[in-house]
Amino acid sequence: MSDLIAVFLIAVIGYLIGRITIKGIELGTAGVLLVALVFGHFGVKVSSMVRDIGLVCFVTSVGFIAGPKFFRNFKMNAKSYVALGFLVIFIGGVVCALVVKLAGIPAPLATGLLTGALTSTPGLAAAMEAAGEASEQASIGYGIAYPFGVIGVVLFVQLVPKLLKIDVEEERKHFENANLVAPIKPYHGKLIQIDPLGMFPFALAILLGLLIAKVEIPLPGGARFSLGTSGGPLIMGLVIGHLLHIEAIDLHIGKRVLETFREFGLMLFLIGAGVGAGSGFVETLKEHGVMLFLYGALMTLCPMIVGYWFASKVLKLAIFNTLGSITGGMTSTPALGTLISVAGTDDVASAYAATYPIALVMVVLISQFIVLLF
Repeated sequence: MSDLIAVFLIAVIGYLIGRITIKGIELGTAGVLLVALVFGHFGVKVSSMVRDIGLVCFVTSVGFIAGPKFFRNFKMNAKSYVALGFLVIFIGGVVCALVVKLAGIPAPLATGLLTGALTSTPGLAAAMEAAGEASEQASIGYGIAYPFGVIGVVLFVQLVPKLLKIDVEEERKHFENANLVAPIKPYHGKLIQIDPLGMFPFALAILLGLLIAKVEIPLPGGARFSLGTSGGPLIMGLVIGHLLHIEAIDLHIGKRVLETFREFGLMLFLIGAGVGAGSGFVETLKEHGVMLFLYGALMTLCPMIVGYWFASKVLKLAIFNTLGSITGGMTSTPALGTLISVAGTDDVASAYAATYPIALVMVVLISQFIVLLF
């Protein structure tokens, strides 16, 4: 089966399954992930470019959409976002350490479970580097925990508003009113539009994002941190989405174009990631036991539950700010797509974008510390 046929066959079946609703809960685009896992299990492969192109399209779109309101929102809630990003990953690290100590799971394997539970590829890379010869254990743990790491957060952001009987329409109005910003002062002169759809600024943000993603910062323990394929384009999307023009060059992109890029990118990312994780998933569970899957599920659920309580009860954040921050703290790209659909507003992306970089740094650090300390 060719890559092209596989990609669009998975997409068709995945969207059909994602549309199935049970008691008001549906997988949505995450249905594509489930189908991709099955295809991967049966040996279907697609190029890693599918995942990477999907990822950069998704996060760049999110950056452009959130950009006009992001910096004001971050300024208002900066301490809350930093605290929440730190707490979510810290709780995941505590659960991981307990699994190592109480269940006797090797530290590299447990850390792999943690990075899979948090769907963090940079975290996995750091864990593998710290593990040395045992790096394969980390990749096995990642593959076991990753599927629930995606689906668990997707279901969480749908279930919480329903369980709490949140009036989504009313909350959205309050949330959008709280995030209103003054329009950016127009450029005094005619803006030069390079192309009508905005492909130029979109490609520019991705290019610059990938370039800054190459910058590496030394960390304790000998590892190095970089923003990666997800962080770099996200940051540049935020910046260019905020500026909207550089001197006389128009950098504006229509909302419908961005929404299309966002959904298409998410679809490709889930297909690429799912097919890769699906190969060997069942065999790994058979070899290492179903308890590993349960440990991974705990590493997904505990940080979300504690993080939600802390955000809503201690920080007093609004429900959509809380859930947006949780998706960022869990570094969950698919869950953000679901939350945007649940909330009915793109503004939740601001909370995701604010918390995400903090969580990204934390998961890289804690993955190394657990391997080195235990």
